[in-house]
Amino acid sequence: MPIFSALPFISLFVGMLLWGSSFVAFKYAVMFFDPIVVVFMRMALSAFLFLLVLPRWRPQNLRREDLGFMIFMALCEPCFYFVFEGQALTMTSASQAGMVAATLPVLVAVCAGFFLGERLTARSWSGLILALAGVIWVSVSGVATEAAPRPLFGNFLELLAMVCAAGYTVSMKKLCARYSPWFLTAVQSMVGTVFFLPLLFLPTTVMPQAFPPGPSLAVLYLCVCISIGAYGFYNYGISKLPAWQASAFVNLIPVFSMLLGWLCLGERLTAWQLVGVAVVFAGVLLCQQWPERERKNTLHRVMAKEGVLAQPLTVPEEAFVRVRDQDWDR
Repeated sequence: MPIFSALPFISLFVGMLLWGSSFVAFKYAVMFFDPIVVVFMRMALSAFLFLLVLPRWRPQNLRREDLGFMIFMALCEPCFYFVFEGQALTMTSASQAGMVAATLPVLVAVCAGFFLGERLTARSWSGLILALAGVIWVSVSGVATEAAPRPLFGNFLELLAMVCAAGYTVSMKKLCARYSPWFLTAVQSMVGTVFFLPLLFLPTTVMPQAFPPGPSLAVLYLCVCISIGAYGFYNYGISKLPAWQASAFVNLIPVFSMLLGWLCLGERLTAWQLVGVAVVFAGVLLCQQWPERERKNTLHRVMAKEGVLAQPLTVPEEAFVRVRDQDWDR
């Protein structure tokens, strides 16, 4: 395969690797900083970097009716998404949080069914139930440690974060038809900065007394490599490949988060949790629909809606003979 043809695959692979590492970086950062402080610093730095290149992402026309979708998108992610995930990573391990993230493609399919009119098959519903069962298995099998004192509740908060991510994905899909993904990403950073600024002054928010180099670099890494880099690689890959093919790479995120949690944070998964991991992946894979089948089902639905049978049209033999004889007479 030529290197140019492999670039989309390499881009998606690197993007998923970066996203998988975000759980480890976030987990490391919240060991020293309050989760609200981490998210605010990440949003503020991202917004500042986007302002430096304002002319490149600013749209020419902004439709008023799209403002509601943009606000909903930004509230889903980064606002409530990072509230849930920031708290989740103080209670569970990065490995388990990454496994819960494996349900995102399934949740997106459910949201698309409700809000975009895309029907779910019995196979998709079976995959959803199986994946959620695997998440519960991983959570219940979690052992409380100093780094993960309440894994069950932490995994539940991470699941709520994935619901927010699914709402964001559906909104982004609708808005991308008229706006650049970079503009929408910039909107996220701007709204996120405004959203998290008042939360810094809550009594429960612990303001940092010092900025150790390691955790500070982790926050900078989340800003540059995740908020900008991972999204950039993913956007490039999805622009060159079919959406179904690019979205399949999302399933690599929990694998990378588990491996990096083991390498960088010394986290461990029990044998029962590994079984739960397999169940999650089985559920996600069960929900995948390959393009040939998807096109066939779509064609059948459209023809049925229009009153056209998706079957070969049979012509009586006598009619064919009559037309043939008429042509010969001419």
